Amino acid sequence: MSRGTRVEPVADMPRSSRVARDEAGAASVAALGIVGAIVAVSIAVVPVLGVFVASQEAANAADAAALAAADAISGAVPGVPCEIADAVASRNGAALIGCTADGPAAVVHVTTGRLGFTIEAAARAGPPGWGG
Repeated sequence: MSRGTRVEPVADMPRSSRVARDEAGAASVAALGIVGAIVAVSIAVVPVLGVFVASQEAANAADAAALAAADAISGAVPGVPCEIADAVASRNGAALIGCTADGPAAVVHVTTGRLGFTIEAAARAGPPGWGG
């Protein structure tokens, strides 16, 4: 060693310096834990959001199929109401599982699947207040 340079042993170092040296890398461990927690929450939330989107898609398909069937009932579009409803539901990614024409109103039930879940939706279209 050169003259005039003195190296203090760890025991002679002030306590704050020893604590700082003992905690070196602690921020990396904390950051890794935070990133892991964010990834775990994302893995849990994404499928739930996917099922929510699928339920909205099923509702939209049911609405469109019911409107198409009601249009066929009213004569605005030529064709058999439930066949038209089936075609519209399949174009919207759903399967028609029920179709009822009640006077000027149509009620349809559709199903769709996403991530192993089966989602069903129903819709009615026709004149307001029609009690049938």
